[in-house]
Amino acid sequence: MQLTGTPFLICTIILVPVSIAAAMLLWGRVRGAKPLKVLSRLAMLLFCQLTAVLMVFVMVNNANLIYGNWDDLLGTGHHVRAVPSVPPATADGAGGTPAPGQDAKPPAPAKVVQSFKNVDDPKVPGDVRRTDLKGQLSGIDGEVLVWLPPQYDEPAYKDRKFPVVELIPGWPGSSSTWYGTLKVSEQLKPLMQQGKVAPFILVSPRTLLLGNQVDAGCTDVPGKANAETWLARDVPQMVLDNFRVDPSPDRWAVAGYSAGAHCATKLALAHPNRYRAGVSLSGYNDPAAEKDSLAGQDPKLREANNPLNILRNAAQPPKVALYLSGNKGDGYEDAVALRDAAKAPTTVQPVETTGPHASDVWKPMVPGVFEWLTGVIPVQP
Repeated sequence: MQLTGTPFLICTIILVPVSIAAAMLLWGRVRGAKPLKVLSRLAMLLFCQLTAVLMVFVMVNNANLIYGNWDDLLGTGHHVRAVPSVPPATADGAGGTPAPGQDAKPPAPAKVVQSFKNVDDPKVPGDVRRTDLKGQLSGIDGEVLVWLPPQYDEPAYKDRKFPVVELIPGWPGSSSTWYGTLKVSEQLKPLMQQGKVAPFILVSPRTLLLGNQVDAGCTDVPGKANAETWLARDVPQMVLDNFRVDPSPDRWAVAGYSAGAHCATKLALAHPNRYRAGVSLSGYNDPAAEKDSLAGQDPKLREANNPLNILRNAAQPPKVALYLSGNKGDGYEDAVALRDAAKAPTTVQPVETTGPHASDVWKPMVPGVFEWLTGVIPVQP
């Protein structure tokens, strides 16, 4: 039975009164020595409590899509096929001109032609597509969800190339969360039809790679996972190979919430050859803010993957625009620190918010965030 499906939720709801009724019915019928009676009745009470906790967990998980399936919940999924050495990126991040220090353009990798199907999740809109990608550079295998704007299949746009926003969930989080919980495609579709928001292709890759106890985040961790390469190179290359997408970094952005917000800021600053803009909703700079982060547990990785350090140590200020929101004590101070360290052409817009560290705060921000992105990556004629 599917973890996020309505049938399982209904089963957990029914189980609560059934467990209570069974306890009441059997309470006076317990036989045996007094210690056995006490243990039996204690087991009944614990079972009632467990059914109630299970029901609440399923309701919360369905609302927030923290775990998308049983493998993610139980930590039994295997998504790291290998941890190969990663070749240096070209200057444009997609097989274009050589990066500084490279003598010649490396051979272009074979195109990653994918098949797509509907997402098997009742929380996700039916127009979101899913593909299972084998990362050529990262050694990571995982699903990638893609949503195409309403203009994509219109005859007037048949020769048009579209901008892309890569969407990163929090930790733990599902590739479905942006669509099922934050309702990103449902909120943006009418705005795109009205011309208020650019017709972005939305892409959400898997980030839960090593089970539900360890966060590889957006970092290449030696011997563990090439998570950064997966997000910043394998996934974008797949999108370039399968859709009418503008390859210029000026037409790409990355957005995230919570731990995904940290990743969005880090990826945008570390890969200005891929992303023109980054959006962080309640993010942070220090990777150790997430206790399960592998980067936060290693001093060198912790320093190297702090967006503030990336910005300060850049050979030249990256051409990146950042939109960074957060409460005081929950991301706002980190946003201000990045703004104070930024030099042109880097721009940073801190936005102070109020409310909990939760989707109830981030979901209503989606339209405004994408209107801001449209100003940075405008609709092309």
